[in-house]
Amino acid sequence: MTEHVSTGFERGTDGPKVILAGVDGSQSSLRAAAYAAGLARRQNALLALVYVQPVMPAGASLGAPVAEATEEIAEGLVAEIRESAERLKGVYDVRWQFHTFRGDAYAGLVSAADELMADAVVVGASEQAGHRIVGSVAVRLVKAGRWPVTVVP
Repeated sequence: MTEHVSTGFERGTDGPKVILAGVDGSQSSLRAAAYAAGLARRQNALLALVYVQPVMPAGASLGAPVAEATEEIAEGLVAEIRESAERLKGVYDVRWQFHTFRGDAYAGLVSAADELMADAVVVGASEQAGHRIVGSVAVRLVKAGRWPVTVVP
């Protein structure tokens, strides 16, 4: 009989320690956050709620008032998503953090997952019809093959 000697922590072998949920205010992303909260509670993992704030293209020829209004809308959305997260917090007894990253959704979630050392990623299914043909952020995350990805309808 061989004796197994542990050589330290191996990612993914002891259950997830950090579960990342991408949230953007859509109903499917809020369902994904609730699902991820349940997983985190059962696994005693940290729930990292991540909102990726879109960055306006550098070449956008918008006047200062329009740019300021866009930033104000983005800040309002972050506040709204944070409030939704607060409501989730009361439902589940779970350790959680809220993070905001900037960029496109896919790159932002990849950066967040790397930086937060996520063991699993949970996202809502895209609610845009065209994504079923072209491919959504969820499909791109699955294809990256770096973490288990759960897509919540």
